[in-house]
Amino acid sequence: MLFCQSRWPSSASPDTQVRVRVVFRVCTTLVWLPQVGLKNDLGDAKVRPGGISWHSRFMAIVALTGGIASGKSTIARFLRERGAIIVDADQIVRDVQQPGAPVLTRIAEEFGDEMINVDGTLDRARLGAAVFGDPDAVARLNEIVHPAVRTEAARQFKAAFAQSPDAIVVYDVPLLAETRIEEPWDLVIVAHAPAPMRRQRLIVQRGMSEAAADARINSQVSDDARLAIADVVVDTSGTMEATAAQVAQVWNQLTASA
Repeated sequence: MLFCQSRWPSSASPDTQVRVRVVFRVCTTLVWLPQVGLKNDLGDAKVRPGGISWHSRFMAIVALTGGIASGKSTIARFLRERGAIIVDADQIVRDVQQPGAPVLTRIAEEFGDEMINVDGTLDRARLGAAVFGDPDAVARLNEIVHPAVRTEAARQFKAAFAQSPDAIVVYDVPLLAETRIEEPWDLVIVAHAPAPMRRQRLIVQRGMSEAAADARINSQVSDDARLAIADVVVDTSGTMEATAAQVAQVWNQLTASA
């Protein structure tokens, strides 16, 4: 576990501050703590089921998650530049929905042929409009897509370790808290910026309306829910340099433990 003595994200509730095991900010005091008998200034640390499992021969699968416009992709890029193998869940979703794929066929069967463009590709905007705000429709879509994504992600994990047994693999996955938290990740990194800042990023950087930005943020789990599953929180509310420095500290600890 990484523990950095510094203040908590301003948006974290007191309850979350007790439950979150790590908040990682740029600081000078950084301690790597063993899994068993964890203690720090916060008292007994909580280890989530299936949590950290550092091995004598280090083979790490790190889960990286964060809300929309949280800077997760930036963190993934910094980790890739340092040598991590990135498995991108969003890219896998696009791959399993290619023309002719069983997933695309099932989407058409479930939601209608109008979800498929004339060239055989998925009309993502139409499908998104059809399921957005409808929990039942989202659940039906997830039942189609998620099993295929899990299978392909597992294949990519296996391929990465076959190529390099000591690889550090980072699974870049936006819906970790919603769908895959019970799986035995070696480390969970959460990209965090307060919701008002993420809202502003969506409006300024992505051209969304205020209503659309609010709807996208509100459709995801809360910041507290994500912070509660974190082993490491990278605070992306500051400068790009500050984020890069935090990622460098994470990477140095990962490689030092290899």
